[in-house]
Amino acid sequence: MSVTDSIFLFAETREHPMHVGSVQLFTPPADAGPDYVADLYARMIGITDIDPLFRRRPGDPVSTLGHVWWSEDRDVDLEYHVRHSALPAPGRFRELFALVSRLHGTLLDRHRPLWEMYLIEGLEGGRFAWYSKIHHSLVDGVSALRLLQRTLSPDPDLAEPIAPWHLPRPDRAGSDGAAPSGSLLGTAGALLGTARSLADDVADAVPAAVRIGRLAVGPRKVALPYEAPRTMFNVPIGGARRFAAQSWDRERLARVRRAADVSGNDVVLAMCAGALRAYLLEHDALPDDPLIAMVPVSLRPKDRPGDSGNSVGVTLCNLGTDRADPLDRLSVISDSMSQGKSLFGDMTALQALAWSGFIISPLGLAPVPGFVRLTPPPFNIVISNVPGPRKPLYWMGSHLEGIYPTSIVMDGLALNITVTNTEKSVDFGVVGGRRAVPSLQRILVHLDESLVELEAALQLP
Repeated sequence: MSVTDSIFLFAETREHPMHVGSVQLFTPPADAGPDYVADLYARMIGITDIDPLFRRRPGDPVSTLGHVWWSEDRDVDLEYHVRHSALPAPGRFRELFALVSRLHGTLLDRHRPLWEMYLIEGLEGGRFAWYSKIHHSLVDGVSALRLLQRTLSPDPDLAEPIAPWHLPRPDRAGSDGAAPSGSLLGTAGALLGTARSLADDVADAVPAAVRIGRLAVGPRKVALPYEAPRTMFNVPIGGARRFAAQSWDRERLARVRRAADVSGNDVVLAMCAGALRAYLLEHDALPDDPLIAMVPVSLRPKDRPGDSGNSVGVTLCNLGTDRADPLDRLSVISDSMSQGKSLFGDMTALQALAWSGFIISPLGLAPVPGFVRLTPPPFNIVISNVPGPRKPLYWMGSHLEGIYPTSIVMDGLALNITVTNTEKSVDFGVVGGRRAVPSLQRILVHLDESLVELEAALQLP
């Protein structure tokens, strides 16, 4: 088990579950009968050819040393891990989000492989949902989305049952002739490559440190740790969660991106910044200084996007929440992210991980009594944008309507906004501590208002 992966196990407590997941929304085919979802469930638990990733659990859940290696369960009880649920009438998104909120706040059993999935029927219009959660020690956002996408097909007539835990067939997984990552040859090659890159990183460590030091003392726009103000989100939290989600037309965000000449992620961050400003004003809790967001950055090699485990760094972004004008906020965000990307771009992967570790290291002390209350927050919120599919996709004939990420909150970070996209929409998933973030669904209202403000400021139709 890698050090990065084990951190998510060490950091987990009853009040701080460390799993990630998503809610996928589907519309069944027109000829689906009343037993359609029940039949899907029966077919799913009949898929017993299980990927080794979905057999993993900590080597000894009781021993501290158990967090150093993985064990694999030979017999996986699919009826435990995969569950069939139904919503009470009238089956609105409100009922769906209430169920997901409860499920997302419960720990995964470390004596079993670290994942659970729920097939949920009873949504208005005959739709159904698929809520999945898997421990962050097994996947990061990019690899989790890849696991989902390998179950989907562009062919609406493909009725073959495929599950996220299904061991991919060679013809479906593809092959580039490289040695498998788990083979002896692959492992030896990886170790040699790591040794060479480590030597290069040591040689380049001093110049990298000098660049970071210059940012800390010179004129700059990149955000650094501990510049964030204290907010209502930076408090200790309990284990209960609230979840809410909504989609926006992807073309609307693209028009803003083109008109403002910024990146798509800048537009997402600007929507979040406007929503956070409005939400905090609503609670008479907006600080004078701008909020700082921690923004994860994938370090996964482009030629191996589907690897499991974690390969992610972080940068910090000034959200400009002290600015009333939406275009001023967007400009601040774009400049801050550009500076952060420039700093990241000059680093090797190992240096980027070390820098990211420095940024997030205070979170490891969050469980220490009094730490969160007595120390300034390194940042205020996590906002993550994970690229998703851009074409129509189907799961055994049912059309994918949306993917709504469900991520992690913890002491000192009571709110998380994670974004992905589907065929025509940008999908926001908002997770918060149940008591720390009251009326969490209001953030969705403010996200919409924030997008409307940007459109109006840019004079878009």
